[in-house]
Amino acid sequence: MLDAVVVGAGPNGLTAAVELARRGFSVAVFEAQDTVGGGARTEELTLPGFRHDPCSAAHPLGINSPSFRALPLERHGLTWLHPELPMAHPFPDGSASVLARSVAETAASFGPRDAGVYRRLIAPFLTRWDTLARDFMSLPSTALPRDPVTLARFGLAGLPPSTWLTRRFHDERAKTLFAGLVAHVMAPLNGFATGAVGLVFALAAHARGWPVAQGGSQSISDALTSYLTECGGTVHTGFEVKRLDDLPPARAYVFDTSPTALARIAGLGSFYDRYRYGPGVFKVDYALDGPVPWTAPEARIAGTVQIGGDAAEIGTALRAVAREGRAPDRPFLITVQPGVVDPTRAPDGKQVFWAYGHVPNGYTGDLTDAIERQLERFAPGFRDRVLARATAGPPELAARNANYVGGDIASGATSGLQLLLRPKLTLAPYRTPHPAVFLCSSATPPGPGVHGMSGHNAAKAVWRRLRA
Repeated sequence: MLDAVVVGAGPNGLTAAVELARRGFSVAVFEAQDTVGGGARTEELTLPGFRHDPCSAAHPLGINSPSFRALPLERHGLTWLHPELPMAHPFPDGSASVLARSVAETAASFGPRDAGVYRRLIAPFLTRWDTLARDFMSLPSTALPRDPVTLARFGLAGLPPSTWLTRRFHDERAKTLFAGLVAHVMAPLNGFATGAVGLVFALAAHARGWPVAQGGSQSISDALTSYLTECGGTVHTGFEVKRLDDLPPARAYVFDTSPTALARIAGLGSFYDRYRYGPGVFKVDYALDGPVPWTAPEARIAGTVQIGGDAAEIGTALRAVAREGRAPDRPFLITVQPGVVDPTRAPDGKQVFWAYGHVPNGYTGDLTDAIERQLERFAPGFRDRVLARATAGPPELAARNANYVGGDIASGATSGLQLLLRPKLTLAPYRTPHPAVFLCSSATPPGPGVHGMSGHNAAKAVWRRLRA
């Protein structure tokens, strides 16, 4: 009998398996797809030689993850590459605000009236970032806060809606960049704890950047798999699990799946019926005949580029999806251009590039034209650079990754209390009614992102049970 079986070889499943295996437990991982990776994969989606990341590509939470930083992933092939600028937010007039490694450079891009405001907002947390990140990404049930005072201060700043926090800024440049940071979680800007989302992304950039993984996000998953194998764990791909009886006998079963899939497989009935799934995304991967022709010079050297004319436009796009149930006319876009720092991703002189916009859950339309109209506003001539494109709406995303229910790449709505308390209101979110079954996907705290901390936290609950 194995000590633990993990279902799903995404970053959280692999991290949970690693944490158990490195402590001497026997572990096997079972993955339905033919390769490991989940939301951290790399594939040739368009043309030969163009290596795209079907989901996550820039990793501010990955490089700042307390779990990843404690593992020897660099020894197993993971190399972080840092673009000159972590992120840029261009404006229609050809200027841009930037999120730089330097707080001073970032503040200067906002203009004189908001530079001091930004520095005062960030300063109390940046010097305590490593401790704050560990406290923020854990729960009292898995680890008591190491710096409760800083965590409480962070909560006072971040738990209110982000619209309250941005009232501190005077000009549109700072307000728009911060609104874009919040919009990464696909929730309206005036939602609960959205201020914390923006602060976390900004602090992550100043602490360690927003890097890409050399060769693609698959490198993260491959490094975790290699280390798991070194620790004695095994990985089985192409193995779809439909019920617990499909798996070998084990003392614990850990699921890197959606809560509804776990309930179906483990026979938990209606236990997760009240869990909400959020908006989906429509994503386009491009093979380009050269760099994106951004008007703003800052955008040409940034790994990630946010697209939204101003904070009001971003808010309108988010409300259209979340509250009106329609695709926005001018979608807010998150784009990543790994080629600014990683030439291995495409043939010489070429580039890979991706962009996605938010759409209603289960959306079956085509957002390609709206996405490219937005890109042309900030990069005239973009369409002329396109050699090939691969589009993926909610149905295609869900087919590639069963955790993305209705195209929700966050594996659950990130609005209201569910942003922090997921998948249920409980102090033991990784446990289920079945004493040997656990949940470790991004449907559990701290939520979406390639950081492995949901798997790390779930592994704590598992090894405590196994040792007991």
